[in-house]
Amino acid sequence: MATVTIRLFAGLRERAGTGRRELDVPDGTTAGAIWLLLDLGDEPAGIAYAVNRTYSDRSTVLADGDEVALIPPVSGGSDVPRIGVAITADPIDIAAAHARANDERAGAQAAFTGTVRNATNGKDVVRLEYEAYEEMAVEELTRIANQAAADHDLVAVEIVHRTGVVLPGDASVVIVSTSRHRPSAIAATAWIIEQLKVSVPIWKREVYLDGSVWVGQGS
Repeated sequence: MATVTIRLFAGLRERAGTGRRELDVPDGTTAGAIWLLLDLGDEPAGIAYAVNRTYSDRSTVLADGDEVALIPPVSGGSDVPRIGVAITADPIDIAAAHARANDERAGAQAAFTGTVRNATNGKDVVRLEYEAYEEMAVEELTRIANQAAADHDLVAVEIVHRTGVVLPGDASVVIVSTSRHRPSAIAATAWIIEQLKVSVPIWKREVYLDGSVWVGQGS
């Protein structure tokens, strides 16, 4: 068993009657399972999860002493885009990233999922090993997301990038752009992935059957 602290805000706090709750959860419990354990009825749309003050996938496994915040959509006016970025060592929950970028103002959602190839330059790839300067990477991803939202009139942007070991076939990065119209969502997603390769401090080691090599910034 693990003991975790749950933080609730705004309408969620009112619904629960408290802004903080301690829960004893079974080993292996994920962030996304917390809502059911709170027994508050149907989960509202658009909730994001943060573990220890970092936005996290619903699949993040909780440890004893973790703090889990359930974050409703942030206020700020109907024309303010919602921005979500995360660096995670856990497998990316692609469906959750899409769900977080859903918005009733939107008419289109364009997404890119980067996956690990099983071969490159004629060599079999065993795995990729991603390393990031995480604090700076999150700030740079946030800057890129905000720039994309401003330039392409987006209502929501979600960017999630892996660190650690990623196997062939697994997702290394997910980008979701949500807008009122299809062309802007498609253009924004294409622009974001190119910017990630230029300025975000994330590196990868390609591991082959007969050796490995470090590759510079970008996926």
